[in-house]
Amino acid sequence: MTSTPAGGPPVSGSADRRADSVQDEGFDFRPYIDGAAILGAAANVIMQLAVPGVGYGVLESPVDSGKLTLHPVKRTRTTLTYLAVALLGSPAERAAYRAAVDTSHRRVRSTAQSPVRYNAFDRDLQLWVAACLYWGARDIRERMHGKADADLEETIYRHSARLGTTLQVPPDAWPADPAAFDRYWTEKLATTRIDPPVRDMLNEIVDLRMFPRPVRLLGGRFNRWVTAGLLPPQLRTEMGMDWSADDERRFGRMLRGLGRVSATLPAPLRSFPIQAYLVDFRIRRRFGLKLV
Repeated sequence: MTSTPAGGPPVSGSADRRADSVQDEGFDFRPYIDGAAILGAAANVIMQLAVPGVGYGVLESPVDSGKLTLHPVKRTRTTLTYLAVALLGSPAERAAYRAAVDTSHRRVRSTAQSPVRYNAFDRDLQLWVAACLYWGARDIRERMHGKADADLEETIYRHSARLGTTLQVPPDAWPADPAAFDRYWTEKLATTRIDPPVRDMLNEIVDLRMFPRPVRLLGGRFNRWVTAGLLPPQLRTEMGMDWSADDERRFGRMLRGLGRVSATLPAPLRSFPIQAYLVDFRIRRRFGLKLV
């Protein structure tokens, strides 16, 4: 366990030093990034917030500048930058982004009026968020391109531990291998629930109500359909979303078609916008601009 000052996060850098001992810094993750995975953004938010500590933490957060419902463009940049830095960044870059995110997280903790207790530095909650990011990316990658061979998936999985260790999750908390992860996922998913106040906020996100009316009209219905298709059935039911066998067939055809198109694109286009956000992060860091 990393040392933790009273009321604060672990001492900066300790997680990265241990993470680097179990993760291959030489592994090039770029070929396995597909920008089309952004279709799963709303579904991933639902999965994360289906654990009440995360759901109420986001709902009650006093950090208005980080709320997706109030600042959708800024929040999207923050999240995609986090993914870019976690998966593609150097140890120093990951440490810098952790420090920036910690500044916001310090203010996110439950009050006496909160329905559940939570703290944004809770490693179990952060592990769940990281697990959702990995599971969602793997799910859409497999639907678009088919399953990777076992050795490659093991390498991708090990590298994906950075999704947690870039914040406060110690490397030994990340399940040991993909099979252990699947057991963790099944057990944790069984404990999820979406309370009405959190569901109302999530429906606002799914229907794109934070965007101007033309965007809502053009994309809201499609985003709801795609989101339903990418949710585990249990959470689809929690959200009150309908899904039929015909929906599943049409959705599968769409994803396979996207996969065929994506496979023909040059790597810079296929990985857009993740690598673009990494460049943006590096420019901001170089000139001392706010990272979050």
